[in-house]
Amino acid sequence: MSETKFDDAAVKTAPPASIESLYAAQESALLLYAQTLVNHDGEAAQDIVQEAFLRLHAGFDTVRQPQAWLYRTVHNLALNHLRAGRKTVPLAEEEAGQPEPADFQPLPDEYIERMEAVGQTRLCLGELDARSRELVRLKFDEGLSYKEISERTHLSISNVGYLLHHALKDLAAALKRAGVTS
Repeated sequence: MSETKFDDAAVKTAPPASIESLYAAQESALLLYAQTLVNHDGEAAQDIVQEAFLRLHAGFDTVRQPQAWLYRTVHNLALNHLRAGRKTVPLAEEEAGQPEPADFQPLPDEYIERMEAVGQTRLCLGELDARSRELVRLKFDEGLSYKEISERTHLSISNVGYLLHHALKDLAAALKRAGVTS
């Protein structure tokens, strides 16, 4: 009798036969987990789970516990997503979470300062290499996800994130040198 229990336990903890069966069994639960981590942002959760499975696929033969590995990877990717979101500052004028009035007209000197900052930002963007400028344009002008940028540029998703991170870091340094930011 104890031999049967041991065999049942072995069957329950046996690794999945394929990544497809693991995907079928775990995708929904991983999506729910990712959504709770990224404040119910469904699109981000889908991107995170997809990225986790892509990474698992690349090293499926070397991962001993793929289910645990997936949960850890989703957790780490979600944290990275949240960190990246904290670094992105919207350009809209909002004070303490209050939207600006619809009839808000900046004073002439405020308008001139804003236009100078926009001009300096364009100049600083011009200092970036062409690939970095294109990645920034795709992310912020077109609002594409890393996955969509990856498809357009034929770069891996992780490479898009790496290059975009460094492009924004270089842009921030250039804006600081130009006196636009402190």
